[in-house]
Amino acid sequence: MHSLTLNSPLLYTTWLFSSFIHSFFSLSLADPRITQSGLFCGNSTRFKDLIPAFVKEMGTLSQLITNAHFATYHLNNSPIPIYALAQCHGDLSQTDCLLCYAASRTKIPRCLPSVSARIYLDGCFLRYDKYNFFQEAVSPSLDSRKCSQEKALGSGDESLKLKFVTNVGYLVANVTHKAVENGGFAAMGIEGVYALAQCWESVGEDGCMECLEKSEKAVKGCLPSKEGRAMNTGCYLRYSTDKFFNHEGELEDAHRFSGLLGVTIGIALAAVALLMLCLLAAYARYRNLLIKKEERINLEKISISFNKSSLNFKYETLEKVTDYFNPSRKIGQGGAGSVFVGTLPNGQTVAVKRLIFNTREWVDEFFNEVNLISGIQHKNLVKLLGCSIEGPESLLVYEYVPNKSLDHFIFGKNRTRILNWKERFNIIVGTAEGLAFLHGGCKERIIHRDIKSSNVLLDENLTPKIADFGLVRRFDADKTHLSTGVAGTM
Repeated sequence: MHSLTLNSPLLYTTWLFSSFIHSFFSLSLADPRITQSGLFCGNSTRFKDLIPAFVKEMGTLSQLITNAHFATYHLNNSPIPIYALAQCHGDLSQTDCLLCYAASRTKIPRCLPSVSARIYLDGCFLRYDKYNFFQEAVSPSLDSRKCSQEKALGSGDESLKLKFVTNVGYLVANVTHKAVENGGFAAMGIEGVYALAQCWESVGEDGCMECLEKSEKAVKGCLPSKEGRAMNTGCYLRYSTDKFFNHEGELEDAHRFSGLLGVTIGIALAAVALLMLCLLAAYARYRNLLIKKEERINLEKISISFNKSSLNFKYETLEKVTDYFNPSRKIGQGGAGSVFVGTLPNGQTVAVKRLIFNTREWVDEFFNEVNLISGIQHKNLVKLLGCSIEGPESLLVYEYVPNKSLDHFIFGKNRTRILNWKERFNIIVGTAEGLAFLHGGCKERIIHRDIKSSNVLLDENLTPKIADFGLVRRFDADKTHLSTGVAGTM
């Protein structure tokens, strides 16, 4: 750190003011708060052809929210109309808003092909549905509450418990009232308790008031838990003993605004406001350049590592061999993307999968996973030949298996032949051998968790080959494969 002599009153005042600014308005990137509070999938009609429309809907919504904290979009040229809404909390920067939205967009496809879903992250909200819900404030069937199991410190003492309950009640009432007055957002803290209220912009002032009043009653029902969340149709309300919001929130700490420090800060603010604005602008610009430079260096490292790898396929090459993903070359459609057949310049026939979801955040992890899976070889596993990550979308390249999948032979409407008992037995045994190899025969233990007839492909000799076993779930050798989580195809 450079030394600085504080003999000059102006320099001293500048230092004092900058210390105050640094203490309360940190210029470091804030937390985008991508922790999932709740994911709710509709149990109404499901459409297997919904995925392409969903991708288009989310893509347009991404463009609309680039420069705003709120966006809605309506897509009508699909099997059914799709309405979507995204809202970031008011204390997030625009960068953190985009990070939070990207996280919610990555998680909400777990509900597909349901025609409705809602996801609440601690910093943003995303919903899509088949009807126009934009002005809905409350709903008896959709509104929910989440309380932490941990009780607040001191809740065992009746006097401390009463004080905590009183403080939360006072704080929640004030933050909801202030949010309605301030256009739908407020964040406050008092005596070690913090609260944030956020209404969606589409519900208006009356809808915001109705939603937050219901939310206030809901979170009070969590007491004396140390944290409570109300996740309603038109708003979000949270209280916690941890300070979770950014500095735009309002802290009602008497010590912060009292005494000589307040007077000194007031004088300093008047004396050096213009100077500090210039310094802050310069620093923000400098930091932004550093962040962009770091991102560029990281991406270059990934790109260099990938380009040197034998797994690298040029996007243009794969685009050309599939006739630019001509529908006539499409041989399959799954939850993760569509599959096309193509012939490489060396004459090898391959299957190319276009992945629906592609964000820069997981490119490095994705490439490392491909590098691992490509080294796993077994006669009953479909071989992963490589991938492409530098085009507008990520692509996976597999060996081509000509007889398609087992479900065509079992459930296909236009079956050309019926498998005899010997062929069925060989398919069963081969599939079991492939699973046994994944579970314990290869270096990394891999649990498929989605074995079904459409994921068992048959070659020209009807030898079974398990597909989609990679990029699913890996386990260390000392970990069990038993799981209570729901995964795979419903």
